Amino acid sequence: MSYAAAIENLSALIPELFSTPVSTPGSTSSSTSSSTRRKFSLKEIGILCAALGNPQLSFPSVLVAGTNGKGSTSSTLASIARESGLQVGLYTSPHLDRVNERIRLLQPRPGAPGLDFETWDIPDDDFARLYFHVHAAAEQAVLDHALEHLPSYFELLTALAFVYFQESKVDLAVLEVGMGGRLDATNIVTPVLSVITDISLDHQEWLGETIALIAREKAGILRPNGALVTLPQHPEANQSLGEVATELNVRGINAAQYTPQIGVSSTEPYPIQVLGAEILVDSPLKGAHQHRNIALAVAAAVELAQSRSFPITPAAIERGIRNTRWPGRLERLIPAGTALSALVGRGFSPGITAAEVSGALAPEVCSSPHQPEFILDVAHNPAGAWALRSALNSENAGAGAPGLASETWDPTSSPSQVLIFACLRDKPLREMTQILFPIFDHVVLAPIHSPRATEVADLLAAAEATGVPSTPSATVEEAIQIALQLNPATIVVSGSVYLVGEARHILLNQPKAQEERVR
Repeated sequence: MSYAAAIENLSALIPELFSTPVSTPGSTSSSTSSSTRRKFSLKEIGILCAALGNPQLSFPSVLVAGTNGKGSTSSTLASIARESGLQVGLYTSPHLDRVNERIRLLQPRPGAPGLDFETWDIPDDDFARLYFHVHAAAEQAVLDHALEHLPSYFELLTALAFVYFQESKVDLAVLEVGMGGRLDATNIVTPVLSVITDISLDHQEWLGETIALIAREKAGILRPNGALVTLPQHPEANQSLGEVATELNVRGINAAQYTPQIGVSSTEPYPIQVLGAEILVDSPLKGAHQHRNIALAVAAAVELAQSRSFPITPAAIERGIRNTRWPGRLERLIPAGTALSALVGRGFSPGITAAEVSGALAPEVCSSPHQPEFILDVAHNPAGAWALRSALNSENAGAGAPGLASETWDPTSSPSQVLIFACLRDKPLREMTQILFPIFDHVVLAPIHSPRATEVADLLAAAEATGVPSTPSATVEEAIQIALQLNPATIVVSGSVYLVGEARHILLNQPKAQEERVR
């Protein structure tokens, strides 16, 4: 069976958590409300993995949970392990562009630096072969009445990753928890180490309405007599994590010793002491919030070296941090001229003209698009929005940029900073727009390919409430076109992983792949 067939089949599976329409008594058939259905347990993934021979037990694994920073921490730790000569499996979610990105094999470098990180995504042929192998096992389990229905999209991908890592004989698997922890499909493993990043309010409808309740769900990845790497954070989270750790006799490891001294620039390298030696932390992941994620990865690496005898050295930690690749996190792109020319040359969708872009800009301002810098960041909740705002303000401070761009913007001149924004409807839209929009001169609102996407009309209403000039677009491509017509120095793309993934694909002028966009 082909890769295209595997993707089509995968896309037909139900999501891990979803809503079903429920008719309101006395209403018309078109008037329905949404009721959240919970398909959220370890039962299905446990039965599926057992049918596959429990591949997740064939390699040591590290589980990484949290609200923000899971992916950055996981990718940094995996890079450190790879630089230590280990064959490492890295499982993350969601993906930016292709589903293969979720399942990566990081092989030891053969001595030459600069290997292309993207080449380590699971190959299409392996993906297709293993997908239908896992799917066949799931179908048989349904026929045998071991499963009531086929596993979810995330459950099947998780099982596929386990089988791929088993086949690849990985020395270590670094697994990013999808959501929560206690009932997440990744939690079927027996981790040698658990890592919990910063916790904030997100997915409350499934994890709980308070930070304390959410933290308890995250703490579900802890094991009796195990070890936990974390950092001091919100008092409610600290208390919940501490209570669960005490109940399970878990040894806590504070990563604070690997954070930089107060006052260190968010973009400059800094020294830390690791395993008796001083190393220089020089990560491509910028922003003060990444200091915490890097510290967690370093603490996890040290724990693996000291308590599990992994061959991790200070030099490997330094190289691993420096060689981390994790796109879409304050990622800076200056697209090739051919990519921008192609965009500008396609024109706007029917009904959209350059003159309508701002409602105030003179036509001559919009007539000569240049090559601005794009900053892509997947900030998708209030905590992420604050981190992005802080990073942007820190970088702009040196240039004397104002804190609130909208207060000083002259509508007869080109804006200095434009935001392309979209988000999912289960996110606190008003809060995110109040955090981000005031630091931009103009906001372009984009639709995204997800059944959970916020309607552009709702985005526009939230934007109008902030008083920041905004323009709706019909597609992500058109949103980029409109932003280019505004002639800014910087275009920031943020608010959703889906948005950043599609925009990145366009800006890198990549050929269209036969891949599903909704996940």
